[in-house]
Amino acid sequence: MRPVPFQRVALRNPFWETRQQTNRQITLPHLFNELERAGNIPNLRLAAEGKREGYQGPVYMDSDLYKAMEAAAYVLAQNPDTPIRQKLDEVIAILERAQTPEGYLNSYFQVVAPEKRWTNLRDWHELYCAGHLFEAAVAHYEATGSDRLLKIATRYADYIDSVFGDAPNKRLGYCGHPEIELALIRLAHATGEKRYLELARFFLLHRGRKLFAQEHGIDPDQYDGTIWQDNLPLTEHQEIVGHAVRAAYLFAGATDLVMEGDPQAEAILAMLLRVWHNTVNRRTYITGGIGNEARHEGFTTDYALPNRTAYQETCASIALIFWAHRMGLLLGEAHYFDVLERALYNGALAGISLSGNRFFYVNPLESEGTHHRQSWYACACCPPNIARLIASLGGYFYGYSDDAIWVNLYAESTAQVPLQGGEVPIEVRTNYPWDGTVEVRLPQGTPQEITLYLRLPNWCQTPSLQLNGQPLPLQHEKGYAVVRHRWTPEDRLTLHLPMAPTLMEAHPLVEADRWQVAIQHGPIVYCLEECDQPVPLERLAVRLDGVLRATYDSGFLGGVVLIEGEGEALDAPEAWGETLYRPLRARQQVRFRAIPYYAWDNRTACPMRVWVPGV
Repeated sequence: MRPVPFQRVALRNPFWETRQQTNRQITLPHLFNELERAGNIPNLRLAAEGKREGYQGPVYMDSDLYKAMEAAAYVLAQNPDTPIRQKLDEVIAILERAQTPEGYLNSYFQVVAPEKRWTNLRDWHELYCAGHLFEAAVAHYEATGSDRLLKIATRYADYIDSVFGDAPNKRLGYCGHPEIELALIRLAHATGEKRYLELARFFLLHRGRKLFAQEHGIDPDQYDGTIWQDNLPLTEHQEIVGHAVRAAYLFAGATDLVMEGDPQAEAILAMLLRVWHNTVNRRTYITGGIGNEARHEGFTTDYALPNRTAYQETCASIALIFWAHRMGLLLGEAHYFDVLERALYNGALAGISLSGNRFFYVNPLESEGTHHRQSWYACACCPPNIARLIASLGGYFYGYSDDAIWVNLYAESTAQVPLQGGEVPIEVRTNYPWDGTVEVRLPQGTPQEITLYLRLPNWCQTPSLQLNGQPLPLQHEKGYAVVRHRWTPEDRLTLHLPMAPTLMEAHPLVEADRWQVAIQHGPIVYCLEECDQPVPLERLAVRLDGVLRATYDSGFLGGVVLIEGEGEALDAPEAWGETLYRPLRARQQVRFRAIPYYAWDNRTACPMRVWVPGV
């Protein structure tokens, strides 16, 4: 399966169209203002002017700017007159002046420590920053047709290729933060230069040689490279370990390598399937986030999924989306897009406020009311990352092969699909994610035989199909409803995905969630904020035999389905007096209200919980 490029997809439903508009009008200008204030852009001006002092921030400052540039490029592809173009051109001009004659480009090492170039690959993010430059360059080239930024990227890639590799005049190396691997493969596709693919392969397949032990003078027998995925050769991984974002970026790049038909594709794929199973079945939150602990921004053990201390970095949910998308394209199996959807609508989307200018770095599933989004961070990787995801989101919805179209995600949208026989328009009408009725039609052209694959989400137990109002037998294939038909513009294919509020429970080995329930409606995971409840959250439980009611409110939190249900409340402490124990009494019957998890912390500061006791 190949993805239909985002430039060929128009998202028309209020849910995503509104967010893309906010991203264009609010988020992007906010990002570039903060990148000026925090020093990311001024640092590169210093490099362009040959200065040796005045640098601000940590070593990886360039990467956040490059992600914002990538987001801006995606916006320009569909909105060429957006004012952000002027700012983007200004930054590209700075990069042109800052790049050294040999092609090197990194503001920290040009301004602060030119003598330390490539001396600490584990911690100093040189190759990571380069990778984000490459991704921004490809996006800009594809969006505008201009090769100004692409020339900067290819000069830098050529220089890196002259340094790293298997040839006698080159050196072993790979980055402590994987990312350049998938970026090089994107660059290879955009330019047709196979050397970039070979360099990505070099970085991927040499990883795990414990290079960082040698780099830092550590006895290899005493070295633990887990956090950097430097503990094992690529094909030997059994589970997801280390830093969550680094791991998912690494496996996304490895999936790309399989798609390229690498000689080791079979062994790499076997590893990917093992690690994927471990990730989604033992180490992923119900919100689609990964990375349970703060110390290493990553993983500890199977089923360790605490709620209040959940790390679940926004970037990690986005990285999981990147990996899931690639796995779905590679194998054509719907369950990868189920994971993508869960992460998108919950863990990732929570990372940005409804206003578009405040962000979560960490996404807990429980809060005392003190955890809030911020306008910026000292490590500001998440704000531009969620911006580039939202800007390019259309590219995740559709896939195609020579004579087939896959609908992998659902939203009111149109797309132009480049099939073998010519471009075919497709139109989807739906109020997803709030309603599960999806109408599909091919609105133009002469009758033609095309196979449609419609994903059957794993949250839906009773899907059904109709063609022109008549029931159509459901043919399943890898989690898709398969419809082979000679289509006319008058045909209407309707997929019904019955959607109702559902109480969810966790595997019993997830200690934090035992005897507790969460609420899900379609792909949306819900939470309870204390400001909506009749009693404090710590005294509230959900009745397992209660009725859950879903109601759409267009004026609340940007338009959401609210879930109301029946619960029980413990007596207030003052009602106990000095009594320490007493016979069990009937509890107060109350009603609770739940909102989508992504929308929490957009109102009054108050406690929040995803998992609530069930009685």
